[in-house]
Amino acid sequence: MLVMSLCSIKQALADHEQILVAIDHAPPYSALDDKGNARGLILDILNYIKHHSDEDIAVKAVPCPFSRCIRMLAQGEVDVMGGLIRTPDRERQMAFVTPPYMALSSSFVFYGHQHSQIEVRRYEDLIGKRIAVMRGAAFFPRFDQDSRLDKVEVPSERIAVDLVLKGRVDLVIAVEDTADLAMNVLAQPAHQLRKMDYRHTQVIYGHMAMSRAFAQSHVGREFTEHMQRMAKNKVLDKLVAPYQLPAIPPQLLSEETGSTPKNTF
Repeated sequence: MLVMSLCSIKQALADHEQILVAIDHAPPYSALDDKGNARGLILDILNYIKHHSDEDIAVKAVPCPFSRCIRMLAQGEVDVMGGLIRTPDRERQMAFVTPPYMALSSSFVFYGHQHSQIEVRRYEDLIGKRIAVMRGAAFFPRFDQDSRLDKVEVPSERIAVDLVLKGRVDLVIAVEDTADLAMNVLAQPAHQLRKMDYRHTQVIYGHMAMSRAFAQSHVGREFTEHMQRMAKNKVLDKLVAPYQLPAIPPQLLSEETGSTPKNTF
């Protein structure tokens, strides 16, 4: 079945010379070096398709800060972006491929400076605190939709952590399972931060998303179908494994497009 799916996209790929992929610096799942060279899971997935096709199609990484990547995808300036939370607002601007290829059981946590007297033991304790959030990012619905909170938008995770370390904000929100690794890659002193007691735990789903124009093109439709076959044939499970991500939950494989839970990462 996998061979058939690969053959079925050959003609579609012939009509599309390259796929523009928005890549932000978000280790461990995507990273940019000092020269702007990109690597990451979404590129692994796209290059898998490229290397299993006879067509001469290029996968071109487009480095950008997260918020700019989101904007470029919404405006059709790039074709694909990976690891996105599915929200109603984003669904109006882009097309999500189901099932998600990332399913991370983790918690959203809040970090403050180790010498800070701030305590966050319950959600309500966030009120009155200055919280650094990455511009354009989505977390969990209660937090995202709470207008009482003082959220300070910043262009990157690095800057968010730096603001806490410099005492310019009180807290930064992060995914617990990846925060320490990300700060290590970013060469930031995680030992100077203190994790608050409050956490919001849920399964975090990361999707591949396409620009609406690309999703409606012949190659976009064929690509979506191919991704779904890769999921069912366990190819995606093998690709995500090096990133310490679990296999795609079986229940997601049987869900129709558009029915994947939306209140996720």
